[in-house]
Amino acid sequence: MSSLTSDWIRRARLFVQRFWQPTSACMTCMPGSWGNFMSAAHWAIALQTGLLTGLLAVLLTFTPAARLYSHRYGNALVVGCLTAIGDAWSHKSHYRIPILEHLLTGVISGLFALAAWYLLEDRARRIRAVWARVFG
Repeated sequence: MSSLTSDWIRRARLFVQRFWQPTSACMTCMPGSWGNFMSAAHWAIALQTGLLTGLLAVLLTFTPAARLYSHRYGNALVVGCLTAIGDAWSHKSHYRIPILEHLLTGVISGLFALAAWYLLEDRARRIRAVWARVFG
């Protein structure tokens, strides 16, 4: 497999990761999130946030900032910042303090990225170990 192909496969994987984390964070942080879980409008906003964040994350792979993706905390910081930007672009805040929802969504997305890194590193070694202990 050529280097060019593997770079684009890595970027596609990065897009998927940076899509689900902000989408989940946005669904969590919007007021009435769990009560409006089946709302199409609610999902449209969350998906729009995830899409923009994913695209921005892929664009960053063409810059020196791409090195941050290889470090646990740098990755979480980039994801959180990009999510806050994507959320602010997708909709106005539903909270009394205008920027609070976007910042909270970014923080939650960064925490999701950190948790995913911890759980899924080394081919999900930690999850497989727990699975083996529970189901022997």
